[in-house]
Amino acid sequence: MKRLFVLMLIVFIVAGISCSRAQKHGEDDLVVIKTEFGDITLKLYNDTPEHKKNFLKLIDEGYYDGLLFHRVMKNFMIQGGDPDSKNAQPGARLGSGNPGYTIPAEIIPGHIHKKGALAAARRGGPSNPEKRSSGSQFYIVHGELFTPGKLDTMEMMMNSRAKNDFYKEQFNAATPELNKFRQNNDQAGFNVRVAEIRAETDSIWETKTKITFSPEQREAYTTIGGYPSLDGEYTVFGEVVEGLDVVDKIAELETDQFDRPQSDVKIEVELVK
Repeated sequence: MKRLFVLMLIVFIVAGISCSRAQKHGEDDLVVIKTEFGDITLKLYNDTPEHKKNFLKLIDEGYYDGLLFHRVMKNFMIQGGDPDSKNAQPGARLGSGNPGYTIPAEIIPGHIHKKGALAAARRGGPSNPEKRSSGSQFYIVHGELFTPGKLDTMEMMMNSRAKNDFYKEQFNAATPELNKFRQNNDQAGFNVRVAEIRAETDSIWETKTKITFSPEQREAYTTIGGYPSLDGEYTVFGEVVEGLDVVDKIAELETDQFDRPQSDVKIEVELVK
């Protein structure tokens, strides 16, 4: 009987600890980034669970404490989370540090790069086709206000860039075939096949969905601002709920040739209890 009582007591204690942890890392997790310019309070999204879980884990470990906002660009963003920034020498170029792993992309259409958006940094280019996020580096969007006309122009530019990329893919895929014409000195055949590929590519491109800013995007970018060209490219996993003025102050700082503030901006990050 005594052993049964002890066993039940252990079960209750474990359940209590589990509940406590569930409350600590619950539905409405808020974190605060403390700086000498003030606090930035962030809400983490629940539909980007891998990024949320990783961010909270690093906060629990004290990983971010003492690191810097090492990259600051007015009208763009402020970036932190590089472990190499802790106690970094003045003038040192930062931005390559990481915890040794990346996170699968969780790019949600409704999470846009409005002012105050919290997003994961990542390596760009063809070396990261899956758009996997850095294991620790993040940025907060500062951005700028856009007029409807400027958004229209940006849509056209983004679609033009996407079209060029699509054409490159199609012609790269046809390179072995085109090389045979070159090897046989068949210029006429080469020209005919290029024209055919171009016509086929035009036809396929016309069926593809074009980039169009949603009403929600247009509302956000013309009222509070942001950086729309990053939408769909990086994982946004939270947003500032208090302290946008602090983001403004940091974004205004003088920086060196590497976009590092002339005076270090150290951070401490903790869960809001």
